[in-house]
Amino acid sequence: MNKVNVNKSDLLDTLTGSIVVLDAGLHVIYLNQAAEMLFGQSQQRAAGIPVALLLRSAEVLEHLGLALSLSDPQSLRECVIEVAHGEQITIDCVISPLALNDWQNHLLLEVHRVDRKLRIVREEQVIHQQQAVHELVRGIAHEIKNPLGGLRGAAQLLESELDNPELKEYTQIIISEADRLKHLVDGMLGPSRLPLTESVNIHEVLEHVRHLVSAEVPADVRFSRDYDPSLPEFQGDRNQMVQVVLNIVNNATRALDGKGMIELRTRVLRQCTIHQTRYRHVLKVEICDNGPGVPEHLLNKIFLPMVSGHSEGSGLGLAIAQRLVRRHHGLIHCESVAGRTCFSILIPLEDDHVAH
Repeated sequence: MNKVNVNKSDLLDTLTGSIVVLDAGLHVIYLNQAAEMLFGQSQQRAAGIPVALLLRSAEVLEHLGLALSLSDPQSLRECVIEVAHGEQITIDCVISPLALNDWQNHLLLEVHRVDRKLRIVREEQVIHQQQAVHELVRGIAHEIKNPLGGLRGAAQLLESELDNPELKEYTQIIISEADRLKHLVDGMLGPSRLPLTESVNIHEVLEHVRHLVSAEVPADVRFSRDYDPSLPEFQGDRNQMVQVVLNIVNNATRALDGKGMIELRTRVLRQCTIHQTRYRHVLKVEICDNGPGVPEHLLNKIFLPMVSGHSEGSGLGLAIAQRLVRRHHGLIHCESVAGRTCFSILIPLEDDHVAH
Protein backbone atom coordinates (compact mmCIF):
# COMPACT_ATOMS: atom_id res chain seq x y z
CA MET A 1 0.00 0.00 0.00
CA ASN A 2 1.34 3.42 -0.96
CA LYS A 3 1.90 5.79 1.96
CA VAL A 4 0.54 9.27 1.36
CA ASN A 5 2.05 12.26 3.16
CA VAL A 6 -0.74 14.64 4.12
CA ASN A 7 -0.30 17.98 5.83
CA LYS A 8 -2.70 18.16 8.78
CA SER A 9 -3.46 21.82 8.18
CA ASP A 10 -4.39 21.05 4.58
CA LEU A 11 -6.94 18.53 5.85
CA LEU A 12 -8.40 21.05 8.28
CA ASP A 13 -8.68 23.62 5.50
CA THR A 14 -11.04 21.29 3.62
CA LEU A 15 -13.57 21.40 6.48
CA THR A 16 -16.57 23.70 6.21
CA GLY A 17 -16.63 24.15 9.99
CA SER A 18 -14.39 26.76 11.58
CA ILE A 19 -11.48 25.29 13.57
CA VAL A 20 -9.47 27.27 16.11
CA VAL A 21 -6.58 25.84 18.17
CA LEU A 22 -5.76 27.65 21.43
CA ASP A 23 -2.90 27.31 23.86
CA ALA A 24 -3.20 27.12 27.68
CA GLY A 25 -3.30 30.91 27.87
CA LEU A 26 -6.22 30.99 25.37
CA HIS A 27 -4.05 32.50 22.65
CA VAL A 28 -4.72 31.60 19.03
CA ILE A 29 -2.31 29.01 17.61
CA TYR A 30 -4.12 28.07 14.42
CA LEU A 31 -7.14 28.99 12.25
CA ASN A 32 -8.33 26.95 9.31
CA GLN A 33 -9.62 28.72 6.20
CA ALA A 34 -13.26 28.58 7.32
CA ALA A 35 -12.31 30.25 10.61
CA GLU A 36 -10.35 32.93 8.75
CA MET A 37 -13.48 33.77 6.76
CA LEU A 38 -15.78 33.66 9.78
CA PHE A 39 -13.68 35.90 12.01
CA GLY A 40 -12.28 38.13 9.28
CA GLN A 41 -8.69 37.42 10.35
CA SER A 42 -5.87 35.63 8.55
CA GLN A 43 -3.91 32.88 10.28
CA GLN A 44 -0.80 35.04 10.14
CA ARG A 45 -2.45 38.07 11.80
CA ALA A 46 -4.40 36.03 14.38
CA ALA A 47 -1.52 33.87 15.59
CA GLY A 48 -0.65 34.70 19.19
CA ILE A 49 -3.54 37.05 19.94
CA PRO A 50 -5.96 36.33 22.84
CA VAL A 51 -9.09 34.57 21.68
CA ALA A 52 -11.09 37.34 23.40
CA LEU A 53 -9.94 39.66 20.60
CA LEU A 54 -11.11 37.18 17.97
CA LEU A 55 -14.59 36.65 19.41
CA ARG A 56 -16.38 38.51 22.19
CA SER A 57 -18.55 36.33 24.39
CA ALA A 58 -18.31 35.89 28.15
CA GLU A 59 -20.18 32.59 27.82
CA VAL A 60 -17.68 31.12 25.35
CA LEU A 61 -14.71 32.31 27.43
CA GLU A 62 -16.21 30.75 30.55
CA HIS A 63 -16.61 27.37 28.83
CA LEU A 64 -13.07 27.57 27.43
CA GLY A 65 -11.80 27.99 30.99
CA LEU A 66 -13.90 25.05 32.16
CA ALA A 67 -12.58 22.83 29.38
CA LEU A 68 -9.01 23.65 30.43
CA SER A 69 -9.49 23.26 34.18
CA LEU A 70 -11.62 20.12 34.01
CA SER A 71 -9.99 18.58 30.92
CA ASP A 72 -13.51 17.90 29.82
CA PRO A 73 -15.23 18.78 26.49
CA GLN A 74 -17.77 21.59 26.56
CA SER A 75 -20.49 22.53 24.09
CA LEU A 76 -22.70 25.55 23.46
CA ARG A 77 -25.76 25.91 21.26
CA GLU A 78 -27.17 29.06 19.68
CA CYS A 79 -24.68 31.33 21.42
CA VAL A 80 -24.50 34.95 20.23
CA ILE A 81 -20.94 36.25 19.81
CA GLU A 82 -19.42 39.42 18.41
CA VAL A 83 -16.54 38.95 15.99
CA ALA A 84 -13.61 41.31 15.53
CA HIS A 85 -15.26 43.55 12.90
CA GLY A 86 -18.31 44.17 15.12
CA GLU A 87 -20.82 41.76 13.55
CA GLN A 88 -22.99 39.73 15.91
CA ILE A 89 -23.52 36.13 14.84
CA THR A 90 -25.12 33.01 16.34
CA ILE A 91 -23.00 29.87 16.62
CA ASP A 92 -22.92 26.31 17.88
CA CYS A 93 -19.52 25.35 19.22
CA VAL A 94 -17.68 22.38 20.74
CA ILE A 95 -14.55 22.82 22.90
CA SER A 96 -12.28 19.77 23.11
CA PRO A 97 -9.10 19.50 25.23
CA LEU A 98 -6.18 18.09 23.19
CA ALA A 99 -4.06 15.29 24.60
CA LEU A 100 -1.57 14.90 21.76
CA ASN A 101 2.14 14.99 22.58
CA ASP A 102 2.78 18.35 20.95
CA TRP A 103 -0.56 19.82 22.01
CA GLN A 104 -0.78 19.24 25.77
CA ASN A 105 -3.02 21.80 27.54
CA HIS A 106 -4.31 23.04 24.21
CA LEU A 107 -7.93 23.40 23.12
CA LEU A 108 -9.67 22.66 19.84
CA LEU A 109 -12.60 25.02 19.25
CA GLU A 110 -15.08 23.94 16.55
CA VAL A 111 -17.48 26.69 15.48
CA HIS A 112 -20.51 26.37 13.23
CA ARG A 113 -22.47 29.45 12.27
CA VAL A 114 -26.21 28.78 12.62
CA ASP A 115 -27.87 32.21 12.40
CA ARG A 116 -28.66 31.79 8.70
CA LYS A 117 -30.23 28.39 9.36
CA LEU A 118 -32.19 29.80 12.30
CA ARG A 119 -33.38 32.69 10.14
CA ILE A 120 -34.64 30.34 7.44
CA VAL A 121 -36.45 28.17 10.00
CA ARG A 122 -37.96 31.26 11.65
CA GLU A 123 -39.08 32.65 8.29
CA GLU A 124 -40.77 29.38 7.37
CA GLN A 125 -42.57 29.31 10.70
CA VAL A 126 -43.81 32.87 10.13
CA ILE A 127 -44.96 32.01 6.60
CA HIS A 128 -46.90 28.93 7.73
CA GLN A 129 -48.41 30.95 10.59
CA GLN A 130 -49.49 33.71 8.22
CA GLN A 131 -50.98 31.21 5.77
CA ALA A 132 -52.99 29.56 8.54
CA VAL A 133 -54.24 32.91 9.83
CA HIS A 134 -55.10 34.05 6.29
CA GLU A 135 -57.20 30.93 5.69
CA LEU A 136 -58.95 31.49 9.02
CA VAL A 137 -59.62 35.14 8.15
CA ARG A 138 -60.97 34.17 4.73
CA GLY A 139 -63.47 31.81 6.34
CA ILE A 140 -64.53 34.36 8.95
CA ALA A 141 -64.76 37.11 6.32
CA HIS A 142 -67.14 34.98 4.24
CA GLU A 143 -69.37 34.39 7.27
CA ILE A 144 -69.35 38.11 8.17
CA LYS A 145 -69.81 39.69 4.74
CA ASN A 146 -72.93 37.70 3.79
CA PRO A 147 -75.07 38.83 6.77
CA LEU A 148 -73.58 42.33 6.52
CA GLY A 149 -74.89 42.60 2.97
CA GLY A 150 -78.33 41.48 4.17
CA LEU A 151 -78.31 43.98 7.04
CA ARG A 152 -77.31 46.82 4.74
CA GLY A 153 -79.95 45.91 2.15
CA ALA A 154 -82.64 45.65 4.81
CA ALA A 155 -81.65 49.04 6.25
CA GLN A 156 -81.89 50.64 2.80
CA LEU A 157 -85.35 49.14 2.22
CA LEU A 158 -86.48 50.28 5.65
CA GLU A 159 -85.14 53.78 5.00
CA SER A 160 -87.15 54.03 1.78
CA GLU A 161 -90.36 53.30 3.72
CA LEU A 162 -89.74 55.85 6.47
CA ASP A 163 -91.22 59.35 6.30
CA ASN A 164 -89.70 60.65 9.52
CA PRO A 165 -86.18 62.10 8.81
CA GLU A 166 -85.17 61.52 12.44
CA LEU A 167 -85.78 57.79 12.06
CA LYS A 168 -83.71 57.75 8.86
CA GLU A 169 -80.70 58.80 10.92
CA TYR A 170 -80.78 55.37 12.58
CA THR A 171 -80.88 53.53 9.28
CA GLN A 172 -77.93 55.63 8.09
CA ILE A 173 -75.98 54.52 11.17
CA ILE A 174 -76.72 50.87 10.33
CA ILE A 175 -75.62 51.37 6.71
CA SER A 176 -72.42 53.28 7.59
CA GLU A 177 -71.42 50.76 10.27
CA ALA A 178 -72.05 47.86 7.86
CA ASP A 179 -69.82 49.60 5.29
CA ARG A 180 -67.14 50.18 7.92
CA LEU A 181 -67.13 46.50 8.92
CA LYS A 182 -66.98 45.41 5.28
CA HIS A 183 -64.00 47.74 4.71
CA LEU A 184 -62.28 46.30 7.79
CA VAL A 185 -62.83 42.72 6.60
CA ASP A 186 -61.56 43.59 3.11
CA GLY A 187 -58.47 45.11 4.72
CA MET A 188 -57.83 41.90 6.68
CA LEU A 189 -58.04 39.90 3.45
CA GLY A 190 -55.55 42.21 1.77
CA PRO A 191 -55.41 43.36 -1.85
CA SER A 192 -56.93 41.03 -4.41
CA ARG A 193 -55.26 42.57 -7.46
CA LEU A 194 -52.25 40.70 -8.84
CA PRO A 195 -48.99 42.66 -9.22
CA LEU A 196 -48.50 44.60 -12.45
CA THR A 197 -45.16 43.65 -13.97
CA GLU A 198 -42.96 46.61 -14.81
CA SER A 199 -39.38 47.73 -14.26
CA VAL A 200 -39.10 49.15 -10.75
CA ASN A 201 -36.29 51.37 -9.52
CA ILE A 202 -36.23 50.81 -5.76
CA HIS A 203 -34.39 54.08 -5.14
CA GLU A 204 -37.13 56.02 -6.93
CA VAL A 205 -39.68 54.23 -4.69
CA LEU A 206 -37.73 55.06 -1.53
CA GLU A 207 -37.27 58.70 -2.51
CA HIS A 208 -40.95 59.01 -3.41
CA VAL A 209 -41.97 57.71 0.03
CA ARG A 210 -39.36 59.88 1.78
CA HIS A 211 -40.77 63.02 0.15
CA LEU A 212 -44.33 62.00 1.03
CA VAL A 213 -43.52 61.37 4.67
CA SER A 214 -41.12 64.32 5.11
CA ALA A 215 -43.95 66.75 4.39
CA GLU A 216 -45.93 65.44 7.38
CA VAL A 217 -43.40 64.52 10.09
CA PRO A 218 -41.85 66.93 12.63
CA ALA A 219 -38.55 68.59 11.74
CA ASP A 220 -36.75 66.54 14.41
CA VAL A 221 -37.45 63.32 12.48
CA ARG A 222 -34.57 63.01 10.02
CA PHE A 223 -33.75 60.59 7.20
CA SER A 224 -30.35 59.14 6.32
CA ARG A 225 -29.74 57.35 3.02
CA ASP A 226 -27.17 54.74 2.08
CA TYR A 227 -27.99 53.53 -1.42
CA ASP A 228 -26.04 51.11 -3.60
CA PRO A 229 -25.94 52.90 -6.99
CA SER A 230 -25.10 49.68 -8.83
CA LEU A 231 -28.48 48.10 -8.03
CA PRO A 232 -30.41 47.13 -11.17
CA GLU A 233 -34.14 47.59 -11.63
CA PHE A 234 -36.35 44.58 -10.95
CA GLN A 235 -39.65 43.35 -12.35
CA GLY A 236 -42.52 44.15 -10.01
CA ASP A 237 -45.43 46.42 -9.18
CA ARG A 238 -44.25 49.94 -8.34
CA ASN A 239 -47.48 50.99 -6.61
CA GLN A 240 -47.47 47.92 -4.41
CA MET A 241 -43.83 48.52 -3.49
CA VAL A 242 -44.68 52.13 -2.58
CA GLN A 243 -47.42 50.81 -0.29
CA VAL A 244 -44.98 48.36 1.34
CA VAL A 245 -42.31 50.98 2.01
CA LEU A 246 -44.86 53.58 3.10
CA ASN A 247 -46.41 51.21 5.67
CA ILE A 248 -43.01 50.46 7.22
CA VAL A 249 -41.81 54.08 7.18
CA ASN A 250 -45.07 55.26 8.76
CA ASN A 251 -44.58 52.70 11.54
CA ALA A 252 -41.06 54.02 12.07
CA THR A 253 -42.26 57.64 12.35
CA ARG A 254 -44.89 56.65 14.91
CA ALA A 255 -42.25 54.76 16.91
CA LEU A 256 -39.98 57.83 17.00
CA ASP A 257 -42.76 59.97 18.51
CA GLY A 258 -41.55 63.21 16.97
CA LYS A 259 -37.77 62.86 17.22
CA GLY A 260 -35.17 60.48 15.81
CA MET A 261 -33.52 59.02 12.73
CA ILE A 262 -34.86 56.77 9.97
CA GLU A 263 -32.24 55.01 7.84
CA LEU A 264 -32.93 53.87 4.28
CA ARG A 265 -30.31 51.43 2.98
CA THR A 266 -30.04 49.22 -0.13
CA ARG A 267 -27.68 46.37 -0.92
CA VAL A 268 -27.36 43.23 -3.06
CA LEU A 269 -27.17 39.86 -1.35
CA ARG A 270 -25.57 36.95 -3.18
CA GLN A 271 -26.65 33.33 -2.84
CA CYS A 272 -29.58 34.18 -0.56
CA THR A 273 -32.33 31.73 0.39
CA ILE A 274 -35.97 32.89 0.43
CA HIS A 275 -38.87 30.46 0.91
CA GLN A 276 -36.50 27.46 0.55
CA THR A 277 -35.31 28.76 -2.82
CA ARG A 278 -31.76 30.01 -3.26
CA TYR A 279 -31.36 33.02 -5.53
CA ARG A 280 -28.10 34.24 -7.02
CA HIS A 281 -28.89 37.91 -6.41
CA VAL A 282 -31.42 39.41 -4.02
CA LEU A 283 -32.32 43.05 -3.39
CA LYS A 284 -32.18 43.99 0.30
CA VAL A 285 -33.86 47.18 1.49
CA GLU A 286 -33.37 48.09 5.15
CA ILE A 287 -35.63 50.59 6.90
CA CYS A 288 -34.31 51.22 10.40
CA ASP A 289 -35.17 53.61 13.22
CA ASN A 290 -33.62 54.42 16.59
CA GLY A 291 -36.92 54.34 18.48
CA PRO A 292 -37.71 52.27 21.59
CA GLY A 293 -38.01 49.01 19.65
CA VAL A 294 -40.81 46.47 19.14
CA PRO A 295 -42.07 44.93 22.40
CA GLU A 296 -40.63 41.44 22.76
CA HIS A 297 -44.05 39.80 23.10
CA LEU A 298 -45.07 41.25 19.70
CA LEU A 299 -41.88 40.61 17.75
CA ASN A 300 -42.93 37.20 16.40
CA LYS A 301 -46.50 38.34 15.67
CA ILE A 302 -46.17 41.77 14.06
CA PHE A 303 -46.94 40.49 10.55
CA LEU A 304 -50.26 38.95 11.63
CA PRO A 305 -53.54 40.85 11.04
CA MET A 306 -54.89 42.94 13.92
CA VAL A 307 -51.56 42.92 15.80
CA SER A 308 -50.26 46.42 16.53
CA GLY A 309 -47.90 48.03 19.00
CA HIS A 310 -49.70 51.39 18.60
CA SER A 311 -52.93 52.18 20.41
CA GLU A 312 -54.32 53.85 17.27
CA GLY A 313 -53.01 51.28 14.79
CA SER A 314 -55.25 48.91 12.86
CA GLY A 315 -52.71 46.09 12.82
CA LEU A 316 -53.17 45.61 9.05
CA GLY A 317 -50.27 47.60 7.55
CA LEU A 318 -47.47 45.10 8.11
CA ALA A 319 -49.68 42.10 7.32
CA ILE A 320 -50.58 43.66 3.96
CA ALA A 321 -46.96 44.67 3.31
CA GLN A 322 -45.75 41.11 3.92
CA ARG A 323 -48.41 39.73 1.58
CA LEU A 324 -47.48 42.19 -1.18
CA VAL A 325 -43.77 41.34 -0.92
CA ARG A 326 -44.55 37.62 -0.97
CA ARG A 327 -46.33 38.22 -4.28
CA HIS A 328 -42.94 39.38 -5.54
CA HIS A 329 -41.45 36.06 -4.26
CA GLY A 330 -39.83 38.02 -1.45
CA LEU A 331 -40.00 38.38 2.30
CA ILE A 332 -39.92 40.99 5.06
CA HIS A 333 -38.27 40.23 8.37
CA CYS A 334 -37.73 42.36 11.44
CA GLU A 335 -34.98 42.60 14.04
CA SER A 336 -35.50 44.85 17.02
CA VAL A 337 -33.76 45.78 20.24
CA ALA A 338 -34.17 48.86 22.40
CA GLY A 339 -32.84 51.79 20.38
CA ARG A 340 -32.79 50.10 16.98
CA THR A 341 -35.45 48.42 14.84
CA CYS A 342 -34.71 47.22 11.30
CA PHE A 343 -37.21 45.94 8.74
CA SER A 344 -35.48 44.16 5.84
CA ILE A 345 -37.29 43.70 2.53
CA LEU A 346 -35.80 40.90 0.41
CA ILE A 347 -36.80 40.58 -3.27
CA PRO A 348 -35.15 38.35 -5.90
CA LEU A 349 -33.54 40.34 -8.71
CA GLU A 350 -33.89 37.64 -11.34
CA ASP A 351 -35.96 34.57 -12.17
CA ASP A 352 -33.06 32.12 -12.33
CA HIS A 353 -32.34 30.48 -9.03
CA VAL A 354 -30.56 27.56 -7.47
CA ALA A 355 -32.73 24.95 -5.77
CA HIS A 356 -32.20 24.80 -2.03
